[in-house]
Amino acid sequence: MRAHPMVGDVLLAVLLLLVDLLFLVARAAPGEGQRWYVAIPLDLAMVGPVAFRRKYPVVTAYVILLMTVPHSALELGLGSATASCVALYTMVVYVGRRQAALYLAAQAVISVVQMWAGWSPQGWAPLLFIGLVFALCWVLGEFVGARRAYHAEMEARLHLLETERDQAGRIAVAEERGRIARELHDVVAHAVSVIVVQADGASYALRSSPELAERAVRTISETGRQALTELRRLLQVLRDEEVAGEPRIPQPTAESLADLAERVRTAGVPVELSVEGTLAELPAGVSLGVYRIVQESLTNTLKHAGQGARAEVRVRRTENLVDVEIVDDGAGKARELVPGPDLPGGNGVIGMRERAHLFGGILQVGPRPGGGWRVHASFPARLDP
Repeated sequence: MRAHPMVGDVLLAVLLLLVDLLFLVARAAPGEGQRWYVAIPLDLAMVGPVAFRRKYPVVTAYVILLMTVPHSALELGLGSATASCVALYTMVVYVGRRQAALYLAAQAVISVVQMWAGWSPQGWAPLLFIGLVFALCWVLGEFVGARRAYHAEMEARLHLLETERDQAGRIAVAEERGRIARELHDVVAHAVSVIVVQADGASYALRSSPELAERAVRTISETGRQALTELRRLLQVLRDEEVAGEPRIPQPTAESLADLAERVRTAGVPVELSVEGTLAELPAGVSLGVYRIVQESLTNTLKHAGQGARAEVRVRRTENLVDVEIVDDGAGKARELVPGPDLPGGNGVIGMRERAHLFGGILQVGPRPGGGWRVHASFPARLDP
């Protein structure tokens, strides 16, 4: 019944219809059998809306109120009173006191008018009894409505508590990972410092004291293995669980820009790539940063510039600087494109700016005066130790 409440409402409507039909059969006198063709349609119109009382409570209530007039005037049974009580109860529980009070007032006015006009020959005593039944339905509706509100509030609070608990757990995990990462960072930094010191000592003792140089090289080898182990552990701590199962592949570099431009051309945007200087000896982080910024810029061109747009990528390497510029003309109508595995995106301007600042570079992003979009980034070609 909770999963499909309309099933229970249909059963209730059928029960009210059977009661009305039994009442009609019991009161039928000889020669009055012809009233069935009037009674059955009115009974169906009277109790039928009960099946939709929870889905359309207000409409159902006022349809029942409208059908009460001919049903009670013809004395076709208790369907008018019972359906009206069900409608009032539904209004109190599912709509609210104000709407229920308006409905009850309209019901009272119609009943009084019927009595004064003589359309309801039952007398005032049954009317008072029905009034008491209505009051009982109101009280029952208040009780059930309060319980529903209480249960809804409790469910909302439980959901909030579960959300807060999950959030607190994630925060605790993140804090613990940060603490572990800081500790492992200190370990790795110490190991690298030892490697540097031993390497300097070995270079000085290589000719004068080969044995000392050999021990230094052995120490460098052992310390390097330990540092590599700790670094893997650090990356394992910082790795996101959602991407932990992805295959590990080598990261692209600035030398892969030609392949990236070709993939974008295949996707539908002509790309002109211009590279001045060699990109082979860039630091790994700078090389990856150049690639990701170009990748994100071209992906945004695919997403927002639209069909018919063209893009230009210019990379210039000097002795101390790597200058990257990506421009598009913004032609055509924008079209949606979901990046595939060969062309991931989603870093956005914030991600590009973070990559540039991480390696001491700068980033400028904005529209071009003649239309289109321009991304300009500069990186140092050498990183200070």
